[in-house]
Amino acid sequence: MASPPDTSKTAKLERCNNYLRRVNSAKIISASSRLLFRASILATVALILLFTLHYPPLLLLSHYSAAAAARSSHRSLLSSDLTYGGAAWEREVRSSATPRRPSGLTVLVTGAAGFVGTHCSLALKKRGDGVVGLDNFNSYYDPSLKRARQSLLSRHGVLVVDGDINDTPLLIKLLDVVPFSHVLHLAAQAGVRYAMRNPQSYVTSNVAGLVSLLEVAAKHADPQPAIVWASSSSVYGLNTATPFSELHRTDRPASLYAATKKAGEAIAHTYNHIYGLSITGLRFFTVYGPWGRPDMAYFSFTNYILWGKPITLFRMQDGTAVRRDFTYIDDVVKGCLGALDTAERSTGSGGKKRGPAQLRVYNLGNTSPVPVAKMVGILEELLGKKAKKHVVTLPQNGDVPYTHANVSMAERDLGYRATTDLATGLKKFVRWYVGYYDRKSKKEAEGVASA
Repeated sequence: MASPPDTSKTAKLERCNNYLRRVNSAKIISASSRLLFRASILATVALILLFTLHYPPLLLLSHYSAAAAARSSHRSLLSSDLTYGGAAWEREVRSSATPRRPSGLTVLVTGAAGFVGTHCSLALKKRGDGVVGLDNFNSYYDPSLKRARQSLLSRHGVLVVDGDINDTPLLIKLLDVVPFSHVLHLAAQAGVRYAMRNPQSYVTSNVAGLVSLLEVAAKHADPQPAIVWASSSSVYGLNTATPFSELHRTDRPASLYAATKKAGEAIAHTYNHIYGLSITGLRFFTVYGPWGRPDMAYFSFTNYILWGKPITLFRMQDGTAVRRDFTYIDDVVKGCLGALDTAERSTGSGGKKRGPAQLRVYNLGNTSPVPVAKMVGILEELLGKKAKKHVVTLPQNGDVPYTHANVSMAERDLGYRATTDLATGLKKFVRWYVGYYDRKSKKEAEGVASA
């Protein structure tokens, strides 16, 4: 009879084998873990190196993309890529600049397709002066309105060159082709509230653009022209003394727009002092009338009332009404022409001052502040329709509670006098507004029908 198997030896052997398998498995797992860890470290290092190598180009790409977008936006707002020059172009410029009356002025009007620029150009041409306009037709408001003004000027023999005041070669070319006796500088980025959305456009146009113009006039023009330019009543800012006088402080602007106009007055002083440029600044007070700016309250209110949209009226913290010294466009034009007619010659040549030169600043206002609500009431009567009013407290957006002009200096020196009351001026504006947009609607309808 066979003896039974030695189970104790078998069990020991099995335990030994199991132990060896566990040991080997642990070694394999440990080795695998070490290998995986090392692979992870290497991968991480590789990724860090890759990121380090490629991050700067990516950053630069992002920077350049943002810069390109900014340039594109700036270009659409403030510049023109159109070419200029050539014999035909020069003949056209000279023809437009030739006065038709003895001793007539030869005036370069910047911002000629703008509201005030159009009216001043027409008035100058009508009395026999030579006029050449310059405008970049930016998209701050509907460019089609500016093109319509350009067409109006063209019908009266005024050429408006499509170009920007920051285009120094263009300015040099214009002042080389025509020895302008005067420059009426009205080109600017307008509007108080828009500065909160696009501040750079104000610096580019109102500061850099003014410097560009004065540089060319001082150093390249022969003879140097006399400069009349548009400042603004906004420079009075937080001034509380009324009516606003040219002798009042203007060092507390309430908006970036106002600050750029105040900077412009300081810049004008510098170029007058160093280069002998004759410079006159005009502080406009809420100009309104036909062919006006759509961003102005009277213009947008007219549109909203006709379309039945609500309008926003501001009041002060204490409940008092916001008031404006509304000044009709024809009165402002008289002031601009008066400034041109009384401007003395510049005293510099080739960038060198030969003697003291004239430096002036004047208010051009109506001297009769009117509550904005009263202006709305006049529009309601003229349009035969009630406005849907939304009254709110004036926010901190750069608007000031009131404007009121003291024009005694302009009366004395320029023969300036405002003669148009608000009701009369708004009646003329509404008549133009209805006629212009009725014609525009008919043309658009005809265009759709023929398409």
